[in-house]
Amino acid sequence: MSIQGQLLEVRVTGCRKLRDTEFFTRQDPYVRIEYGSNKFSTRTCTDGGRNPTFDEKFHIPLIEGLRELNIFVWNSNTLTHDDLIGNGRVQLHKVLTCGYDDSSWPIQTRRMRSAGEVALVMHFDVSAVNKMGKTAAMLTTHSVPPGPAPMPTLASPMLYTASSHSYAPPAGYPTVAPYQAYPNPYPASAYPHPPPQQVREHTVYPPPTTYPPQPYGEPYPPQPLHGQTYPPQSYGQPYPPPTGQPTYPPAPYPGTYPPAPY
Repeated sequence: MSIQGQLLEVRVTGCRKLRDTEFFTRQDPYVRIEYGSNKFSTRTCTDGGRNPTFDEKFHIPLIEGLRELNIFVWNSNTLTHDDLIGNGRVQLHKVLTCGYDDSSWPIQTRRMRSAGEVALVMHFDVSAVNKMGKTAAMLTTHSVPPGPAPMPTLASPMLYTASSHSYAPPAGYPTVAPYQAYPNPYPASAYPHPPPQQVREHTVYPPPTTYPPQPYGEPYPPQPLHGQTYPPQSYGQPYPPPTGQPTYPPAPYPGTYPPAPY
């Protein structure tokens, strides 16, 4: 069940066996309750000492998920800051389940020593929460409209056929004639067919050539001029030299080469 926004009644009756923070006079205690961001304080019990009495009632709006109270007991001072007598935590499981809790909750000092106890009487209307939970469950069960029928898909053509013929058209509406195909505004011979493509003969690329290539306008090899031999002779004397002429280069000394041994 949800406790969000429900009211918890807390009555602070008094404290017992509180730690005494005064040496020469009686202390003036008061109780502060903190729950979430809400804070509630009792009046100051002047000269209350170790067993003050308050008997004050508070109505605390509950928060879902937060099921404990923080209690602080302070000693009120006139000229200096208030002294913390002790603090503790109050669990709300019993009062939220049974609707009633009358217990005394211990408090401790900052050094985790016993500082007395605070008596609280708490009430909670459990029947109202249960009634609200049943009403919400009934609304959730009966007020949800049924979902739309599943749409036919390509994978199940029989479902579409059966659903389309299971209901007859109402008698008050005339039947609709079936759709007719629109006439083709363009004649079939308006655009002639493209001419067939011509098949080209297969040619070899690049074209074959003769080797060696012929020069443009002249025979190959070139013809010698009139009165000349090919290849042309060297300047001064024919090649090779005729027989009987001295060899080149000339010998340094006359005679045979190499010279005959002695």
